[in-house]
Amino acid sequence: MDYMLSIDQGTTSSRAVVFDHGGRVVAMAQREFTQYFPQPGWVEHDAHEIWQTQLAVLREVLTHAGISARQVRALGITNQRETTVLWDRQTGEPVAPAIVWQDRRTSGFCEALRAAGHAPGIAAKTGLVLDSYFSGTKLAWLLDHVPGARLRAERGELAFGTVDSWLLWQLTGGRVHATEPSNASRTLLLNLKTGTWDDDMLALLNIPHAVLPQILPSCGQVALTDVQWLGASVPIAGWAGDQQAALFGQACFAPGMAKNTYGTGCFMLMNTGDHPVASQNQLLSTVAWKGPVTAQRPLAYALEGSVFMAGATVQWLRDGLQIIDSAAQVEALAASVLDTGDVFLVPAFVGLGAPVWDGQARGALVGMTRGTGRAHIARAALEAIALQTADVFLAMGADSGLALTELRVDGGASKNDLLMQIQANVLGVPVVRSRISETTALGAAYLAGLATGYWSGADELSAQWQEERRFLPQWQESQRRGHAQRWREAVARSRSWAQN
Repeated sequence: MDYMLSIDQGTTSSRAVVFDHGGRVVAMAQREFTQYFPQPGWVEHDAHEIWQTQLAVLREVLTHAGISARQVRALGITNQRETTVLWDRQTGEPVAPAIVWQDRRTSGFCEALRAAGHAPGIAAKTGLVLDSYFSGTKLAWLLDHVPGARLRAERGELAFGTVDSWLLWQLTGGRVHATEPSNASRTLLLNLKTGTWDDDMLALLNIPHAVLPQILPSCGQVALTDVQWLGASVPIAGWAGDQQAALFGQACFAPGMAKNTYGTGCFMLMNTGDHPVASQNQLLSTVAWKGPVTAQRPLAYALEGSVFMAGATVQWLRDGLQIIDSAAQVEALAASVLDTGDVFLVPAFVGLGAPVWDGQARGALVGMTRGTGRAHIARAALEAIALQTADVFLAMGADSGLALTELRVDGGASKNDLLMQIQANVLGVPVVRSRISETTALGAAYLAGLATGYWSGADELSAQWQEERRFLPQWQESQRRGHAQRWREAVARSRSWAQN
């Protein structure tokens, strides 16, 4: 019997998952790694630590599953997107710490580009909002601030990649420097319509072409792993950014299907079919995947709304405020009060994402009285996750012209029943939790499995998807609208704070 193996390299941990032919989890291994905050608004990772923890869990999960690498049909990769790594092609050594997607150090650069009138052209070419969230300005910063980096990059001595490229480089012993379209579409450097690196964007950000990876399909055999890592060579045959992989893992193959993943951030994607949709509400248009997924639609696009602080908000309750000892405690604490007492938390610790996109916004806790306790704040934190998602949900419906009738959910925080009920209440539509919560890793496995014939096609994968629980709205429309209005008032108080 053979199995599928997935790498799920996230913002705070590296994971590996083994799946069987039914899409069921056979074994999983996970290790957290260090988060670095060298200055306010800066977030960094050690790229070596990412690789070392990922390799460790790959070996661990095979042991946990009781299988060898020879029993693995193929390997899929999914990863935290936008995080930027720059390394030496000869030595494989990073020239600087990886700049994480949450990092805001290039906000000023983005503001200067916006002031110069570049934002509309960037959106038209890339489908993205001009924001420091994306990789392009992070790469430009590294080239400008690491001594000698720009000259070395122009000579072809350095390699840029998002985490997928970094892992592929390591897994193949430095033989392959490549990425795939869903990750490439998050760099500000990809032309969304042609699927190639855009010369105008490279010129605007002063990025030399020689530093860029090759773009390969999301579904298709890419390379073989070096035998030294797992004891046998394993085909790497599917890969996608974490949110696109989750969309695939949720079997959202038809246009109009949407999912929301609750991780460090919160990310809602809707399949828009074989053409990109230009957002009128500051959502992102992005590549979902490319490859022989279905004969009818080898290329799929998506609309996306990104919320920067979801699970990270609960981590702040634990590590910053220290009102809980573990993230798992937040549900019981929040459930100990019936409501927030009109307290709202706006977790704009690293700015606000869609549909506001305010890099200068900062966190705000408003509406407190002497009667406010830690339970009210905990409940306000859960409501903040749900209310940010509701803003994106409304914008997505407006952009697509489709009335979204349900939301499929996954990710760690989707296991929080109170949060999911709050989510249904503020959305006004059912929230549906899938039986398998590891849909991000499953999406990568599905892509690799389709490329190697492990699964026959999208119909077989759709048949595997199963509902675990459905949360129905319990609020009246008037209550939902009133709560949304109070939320918007709270958000307004957090806007542009860093400029004051």
